[in-house]
Amino acid sequence: MKILLVEDDNKIAGFISKGLKQEGFAVAHAANGIDGFLLASTDRFDAAIIDIMLPEMDGLTLIDKLRERKLFLPILVLSAKKTVDDKIKGLKAGGDDYLTKPFAFSELLARLYALIRRSTRTVEPTQLSLGDLVLDTDRREVKCGENKIDLQPLEFDLLKYLIRNKNRVLSKTMIMEHVWGYNFDPETNVVEARVCKLRDKIKKISNIEFIHTIRGVGYVAKIKE
Repeated sequence: MKILLVEDDNKIAGFISKGLKQEGFAVAHAANGIDGFLLASTDRFDAAIIDIMLPEMDGLTLIDKLRERKLFLPILVLSAKKTVDDKIKGLKAGGDDYLTKPFAFSELLARLYALIRRSTRTVEPTQLSLGDLVLDTDRREVKCGENKIDLQPLEFDLLKYLIRNKNRVLSKTMIMEHVWGYNFDPETNVVEARVCKLRDKIKKISNIEFIHTIRGVGYVAKIKE
């Protein structure tokens, strides 16, 4: 899933982006309202997190313009303003939820998941499986049968993305965008290296090949018949 983050405070933006990427989201960041509007108008997002106090175009105006363009993605409004009137303004402009600063990332994440579930009318599964391989998203734990597989955070996110899209061939560009959260550099081999390391860790425990290379295309997570 891809999130649009419009926040002019670099420290807060970095904090949110890092946390969302660790959860497996792809994040596109804009530091002002105009850039946020351009991103939202030219790309598809599952949800947006928008600060109220933005340069060039404030958050309320941005939300209003997005709704005028019939862009009905879920929007979580961020603001240092805590009065009831301020919250009402944010919601009336078209925001779906309102979170005041400072906030705990866990609360932001919970609210974001709730907005996405509400918009798609689906429940995010806490366990993903591929054969005997089971990934628990709440515990951030991976097991093959009764054997635990120790993965680094990025490896966990990579496996989660692959299993969520099992039996579907994913290009290196798609993997880079959704797991690392930035555009693919054709000169880098970071995807190959991480997939290789992840595959080795899994095979060491399971003796089964779960991740397969499709030459010239990308990778697919599946059980071979």
